[in-house]
Amino acid sequence: MKNGRRVDSLLAPLAAPLAAVWALLAGPAAAQAPSLDELLSAVVQIKTYIAPEGRTVQGLGKERSGSGIVIDQNGLVLTIGYLMVEAYAAEVISGNRTIPAEVIGYDHETGFGLLRTNEPLKVRPLAMGKSADLADRDPVLVASFGGPEMAAPAFVVAKREFAGNWEYMLDEAIFTAPPHPAWSGAALISREGKLVGVGSLIVGDATGTQQHFPGNMFVPIDRLPPILGDLITDGRVSGPAKPWLGITTDEARGRLFVTRVAPGGPGEKAGIKSGDVIVGVNGAAPKSLADFYRKVWAVGPAGTDIPLDVLQGSSSRRIGIKSIDRHTHLKLKSSL
Repeated sequence: MKNGRRVDSLLAPLAAPLAAVWALLAGPAAAQAPSLDELLSAVVQIKTYIAPEGRTVQGLGKERSGSGIVIDQNGLVLTIGYLMVEAYAAEVISGNRTIPAEVIGYDHETGFGLLRTNEPLKVRPLAMGKSADLADRDPVLVASFGGPEMAAPAFVVAKREFAGNWEYMLDEAIFTAPPHPAWSGAALISREGKLVGVGSLIVGDATGTQQHFPGNMFVPIDRLPPILGDLITDGRVSGPAKPWLGITTDEARGRLFVTRVAPGGPGEKAGIKSGDVIVGVNGAAPKSLADFYRKVWAVGPAGTDIPLDVLQGSSSRRIGIKSIDRHTHLKLKSSL
């Protein structure tokens, strides 16, 4: 999307009642899709309870709530991972039913999390579509738990790279507008009535054009099928993990500032401090936060020594960080 005015013109019709707007925007595809009520019944509420010693408690809390999406007949629920990582107990609320759920799997690289209810949910699972088929200006439906009152039409305004300061990056994320107020784990539904993304964030610049145009970021559903079997079987993706440093890095004024160091993490043990400026990875200067991650991950898998060039005060030094697999740092259930 080139500019905010184009987006504004797209959003103008969205003030009408939901069913009418969705029928208009989805066009002929709406007739082939399940009814709106069937679609929304697959979006449930999840509540999770985190062990007090959990590494993520400080930032995300001991009790968390958001949305999940029922994706099979046996109560498998897909959500965004930060809602359930390090949970020792969980429950799913569907209509008037509250059902205990088991933590099944978590993947830091995509951000997906999986739960399974202790008994099947009496709802129609939401079929998976193909996020690769989404195009700029395509109409979509954003739905969190709560039925029609918590669903709203939107438009795709960008598909682009996203780098998060918590050592997270997607080569291509989906950005929509207008923003939905309950984005965590929300379902992004295509005009064909299929799941194409899972809600992760609210952002101030959805279009990526350096303009103030708020929206939501979704993790593309196409990232799930290649890892789904591993998550169900082993609780995580098989194969070598990316190296994790345990640092939060923000990009500002063309520089990369360390704004937080995970207690007990590799960065802290190596001497990285909040306020440090990262100027290189083994002598190569990163051009952006995304480029920094790519340079770190190119050095080798988890366990590799990562040579960072940093400014600490007025001094420049090279610090070798013994990276780890992030899963080993978290307080996960034995199944993970």
